[in-house]
Amino acid sequence: MIGDVIGKPGRKAVQALVPGLRREYEIDLVIANGENTAGGFGITPDTAQELMYGGVDVITSGNHIWKQKEVLPYIDEEPALLRPANYPPGTPGSGYYRLGDTGVLNLMGRVFMSPMDCPFRTADKVLEQVRASDPPKVLIVDFHAEATSEKGAMAWYLDGRVSAVLGTHTHVPTADPRILPSGTAFVTDVGMVGPSNSVIGSDVAPVLEGFLTQMPRRFTVPQGPVTFNSVLVEVGENGKATDIQRVDRTVH
Repeated sequence: MIGDVIGKPGRKAVQALVPGLRREYEIDLVIANGENTAGGFGITPDTAQELMYGGVDVITSGNHIWKQKEVLPYIDEEPALLRPANYPPGTPGSGYYRLGDTGVLNLMGRVFMSPMDCPFRTADKVLEQVRASDPPKVLIVDFHAEATSEKGAMAWYLDGRVSAVLGTHTHVPTADPRILPSGTAFVTDVGMVGPSNSVIGSDVAPVLEGFLTQMPRRFTVPQGPVTFNSVLVEVGENGKATDIQRVDRTVH
């Protein structure tokens, strides 16, 4: 699972690293959060395709999924591009995708975020539907949320029912990868794939101006070294996680 991919520098880092990492670790499936691939905000068909050409199998998202109008109607045409499943009924796209023996579920938190349907009850509903017939052996959850407490609560809520709960959204990698007692791998936040010399992927100057003046500023994505954050999860035949480790790199 690759953290939030930021703009062109993030897309290029994915293309540069993922094929080699797939070979090195013998990876079966690559998931990336792609909601910031288009100039730092949103995703387009072209930026989604860049990730897929770079070796990404499934793209998840979050609160920025609708920032670029080009994502409509593409999200209905490309099932491997997900939006959080707890968006209200009638929202374009889907929050769940299955590829082979692996299902991927995208959820979004509500603490310090926009109002959404309950992610906990949505998870229950999706799991009930998925397991009604031919359930996947592996089920990975991207929980796109701000509050560490909400992410931890979701992991404990789903412990033993999914293979992994992997947090995204803050762009800051956390040092707490672990396997919960009933076999669910968890990390509070995977991190990002974006410029190292930045404020969570954005140019420093406009961010500072915004804090100092409290006036809106247009954030841009800088150049320079790129931080690549990801986690590698190993899952046994029973669908339980056996290992989770950070895989972090820097692209110069």
